[in-house]
Amino acid sequence: MPSVVIIGPAHPLRGGLASFDERLAREWMSRGWNTTLFTFSLQYPGFLFPGTTQYSDEPAPKDLSIQVCINSVNPFNWISVGQRLKKLRPDLIIVRYWLPFMGPCLGTILRIAKSNGHSRVICIADNVIPHEKRPGDVWFTRYFLKAPQAFINMSEKVNEDLRKFQPGKPSQIVDHPLYDNFGTPLDKLEAREKLGLPPDEKIALFFGFIRKYKGLDLLLEAMSDERIRKSGIKCLIAGEFYEDEKPYRELIEKTGIADLIYLHTHFIPDSSVRCYLSAADVVVQPYRNATQSGVTPLAYHFEKPMIVTNVGALPRLVPHGKVGWVCEPSPPSIASALLDFFQSDPGSYREHLIREKRKLSWATLVDTIQKLYHDLEK
Repeated sequence: MPSVVIIGPAHPLRGGLASFDERLAREWMSRGWNTTLFTFSLQYPGFLFPGTTQYSDEPAPKDLSIQVCINSVNPFNWISVGQRLKKLRPDLIIVRYWLPFMGPCLGTILRIAKSNGHSRVICIADNVIPHEKRPGDVWFTRYFLKAPQAFINMSEKVNEDLRKFQPGKPSQIVDHPLYDNFGTPLDKLEAREKLGLPPDEKIALFFGFIRKYKGLDLLLEAMSDERIRKSGIKCLIAGEFYEDEKPYRELIEKTGIADLIYLHTHFIPDSSVRCYLSAADVVVQPYRNATQSGVTPLAYHFEKPMIVTNVGALPRLVPHGKVGWVCEPSPPSIASALLDFFQSDPGSYREHLIREKRKLSWATLVDTIQKLYHDLEK
């Protein structure tokens, strides 16, 4: 039986990366591969983590083999884990790369592991150049990117960034697969009742961790547009602050839009995700910049129309006028898109949403990884 090890966040860690890795593991298992997840005993030092906790309070998945063993700041641990993987000799190692901080840790582990002359290493790169820059980013990234033998990227922008560091290594672009592991949609009224929301309002949803590049402030300013005030549109903000929340609360107070905003600014556990997506009329991604977004395949899974800004891969993934609206990353443009959406027929998007979501399969991702793997064996 062929074997694969996936290195990246997984339970007991929480968040989109962990959900992705666990869903990816199940896809490999369904194909008969012996699959193990290697995750972090320490992912970030406390002073580097912007949220309340890195850990999930939900039960561990019983169907997955998860080894909690990587310490991101302990070089002795990197050597130990690398030696363990070297001896284990998996046929394939898949490693997630999303932040330069992880470069020294993961790069060292991979160098040791693949020295067995057997294991092939393929990286799924969420970002190569990070949204928020810090000292050491270029060095850490350069060090890491020398270790994998091939790459999967989920946007053209990440692929272009990769080429600046590693122009010669094989790489493929695959769109982020559907987050189909959060259950089936709920009836909108049932979902709103569970969340304590009115049954008959027009509700736009901002979902996910709140960081500067995601443009929540642009959406809040859009909500203060006089046209929005007259329209009856409300905004549900669901997600934990990963930066200082004070400027956002001050902006809400300054613009006088508190009565238009529902703040659910805490971590949304996996078990509650479908309530939020099911309760919304439209999902808004007002990003200042983006490579790709995990919110997009989540909205597709729940067949929710989207309003996205014209940045990164978002306009390609959300065809304008078919599954939603594409606007510029500015408050007036976002406000106009909200008004245009709610003046259209919400039911007109469903056929296109169903058609587009068929393209975002886990099978496509794993097929592409397998092809890269077999090419590396030649």
